[in-house]
Amino acid sequence: MPISLQIIWLFVLALPIACVAWTVTHEEIFIEPRTYCINKCKSGKTLFERKFFYLFTCEYCFSHYVTVAFLFLTNYKLLMNDWKGFVIAGFALVWVANVYMSLFGFIRQDIKKEKTEISLLEEKSKR
Repeated sequence: MPISLQIIWLFVLALPIACVAWTVTHEEIFIEPRTYCINKCKSGKTLFERKFFYLFTCEYCFSHYVTVAFLFLTNYKLLMNDWKGFVIAGFALVWVANVYMSLFGFIRQDIKKEKTEISLLEEKSKR
């Protein structure tokens, strides 16, 4: 695969990775299992148990596992056509996906701030 196509794949494939990792670790639809994992990672009896459940509460950590799944699904390799291409692709995908999630987090934070400011202005104008 030409390098230009590999780079396109890198930025496109990171989108669903970021989407899955963000949804599992932040959105309301997964609040119950996430709450369970948060409790287990705080109160687990063993180090392994605490770290295992932490994986499902941290978007950065979870994105590594989502990336591995997507690498197996797509057989995507970056720069090299052997196992080293998988390793390079894995770390590159995690990095790009986390940039996407950071940008998304900033956008959501800004939207929430604007909504709060609008609510305060509306409340103030009613008085």
